Amino acid sequence: MTMTAPKLSIVIVSFNTRGDLERCLESLAANPPEIPHEIIVVDNASSDGSVEAVRQRWPVVRVIAHGSNDGFAVANNLGIRAASGTLVLLLNSDCVVPAGAIDRLTERLRARADAAVAGPRLVDAAGRTELSFGRMISPWAELRQKFIGRAYDRGFAPAVNWVNRAASSERTVDWVSGAALLVYRADAEAAGLLDERFFLYTEDVDFCAAIRARGRKVLFTPAATITHLRGRSRATEPGAANAAYRRSHLAFYEKHHARWAPLLRAYLRFKGQLPPRS
Repeated sequence: MTMTAPKLSIVIVSFNTRGDLERCLESLAANPPEIPHEIIVVDNASSDGSVEAVRQRWPVVRVIAHGSNDGFAVANNLGIRAASGTLVLLLNSDCVVPAGAIDRLTERLRARADAAVAGPRLVDAAGRTELSFGRMISPWAELRQKFIGRAYDRGFAPAVNWVNRAASSERTVDWVSGAALLVYRADAEAAGLLDERFFLYTEDVDFCAAIRARGRKVLFTPAATITHLRGRSRATEPGAANAAYRRSHLAFYEKHHARWAPLLRAYLRFKGQLPPRS
């Protein structure tokens, strides 16, 4: 890794996921991208010794110790503002990066002059494909995505075949997962960075929508594969994470589908899932 004029800045947000964060950094150290790069860890006031561990084991990694947990979007924006690269990779702390994956991802983005964002194929620890891209969130698109996702998780053959087939070809999509999202920093800044009203979840879909609103494309490519050990930050505080998800869900509809927001709020209230206002 070189810190001289990095072309790529890898931004990793951490909140009480020390084991995963160390595993992620170990994978980057073992398989460093060939592109000149820097790594920035933004820690959201973890209490598990994450900051101290990174500073001790990887002194070349820049650590931003944020004094409070203000959410995923806020932390990523801190990392983007501190970045020196022309490209920024937003990478979850629960990702493991194999050799060559980041270089292949940057190559595919650079090959598309009309694209500002690229996302890789994500797989779980068993190598199963994650549905990490899709159509813009709307009531119907959500129902479709959830139906396919649940059928896929249950091993329903048509859904498994559809997901594997969809993830086997490069395509322009409405959004890619923020677990591993590569973006030109200039495009991220022009789009206003991530919307900080989204504490956790949907910020990636909203960010990609802002990118597309400026006439730029979002690319999904299976040329690069990254392992995503999903839900680790959520597992540390599941109740708070569920409430944050619902607040982000509501904020997304209020921003993008205002006429549907009251119906979503009523539905969540009926289900006993309406979160308290933060």
